Amino acid sequence: MIDAPHIGIVGTGRMGANIARRLNDVGYAIEALYDARPEAARDTARDTGGEVVTTLANVTALSVNDDAAMDQIFSEDPNADSLLRDAAGTIFINCATVSPQAHVEVERRAERAGAKALEACMASSIPQARNGTLYLMVGGRKEAFEDVKPLLEQMSASLKYVGEAGRAAQVKALVNMVMNINTAGLAEGLGLADALGLDLDVVREIFSQTGANSRVLETDGADMQNRDHDVYFSAEHAAKDSGIALGMAAATGLSLPLARAAYQQFERMKALDLGQLDKSGVSELTFIDRHGKEASSNVR
Repeated sequence: MIDAPHIGIVGTGRMGANIARRLNDVGYAIEALYDARPEAARDTARDTGGEVVTTLANVTALSVNDDAAMDQIFSEDPNADSLLRDAAGTIFINCATVSPQAHVEVERRAERAGAKALEACMASSIPQARNGTLYLMVGGRKEAFEDVKPLLEQMSASLKYVGEAGRAAQVKALVNMVMNINTAGLAEGLGLADALGLDLDVVREIFSQTGANSRVLETDGADMQNRDHDVYFSAEHAAKDSGIALGMAAATGLSLPLARAAYQQFERMKALDLGQLDKSGVSELTFIDRHGKEASSNVR
């Protein structure tokens, strides 16, 4: 068991900043904050305390977006600014949605440096990060999980240890793949209902009581209807995560046509400069008075 861990956060965007605020609220001292945009780290520091640092070598926890960033910040180059510098005894908690292979590689590098690494994959969004009610799926060494379990419990309402490094990332990719399929499908259903002149309030109520019901209907249905696309989970990230799942499928030789169709919709949003909208913005492609009449994108 770790007593009073020293906590640093890499990546103080919407999720990282709110994780820092939550941990500060429940009594964990945030000691270091790093972001490629120093102003974002300073904003978080005003709420949580802690030093805004300009080198990765001074930080010990992580929330980053892609495999390339993960590779860079865990560089084994002795001349690089890296989290692995003087990292012996550190436990890295990686909340990024990256490929399973990236998490396996980070664990390997961390252990060579005398540290440990866990993936703590989040199946929730900004309000849950702030309130400590995330659904966390954790992969890595079981003993490392037990060491930081009290901290993870303060971040989450549900905490599930999945298995060895990479396993939680696999499950997270599946969660987001299915969510993205549901989101794209709901957008098509509401878009067609709108084109038929149906009352969308009535349609959504009927969906909620039938086989068309889903968690996505609850979270995104009204937003699709009302064009309220404030970002909780961006279309750009949806495309990335569906791409991770498709890469996993390709490695097994499995064809996933629905996952690919959803991926192409979110890629089309990016091509139309809509990638920074919430994933509910996929409805911009399916409503007839938005982009619904436009020719299909050539994105493949």
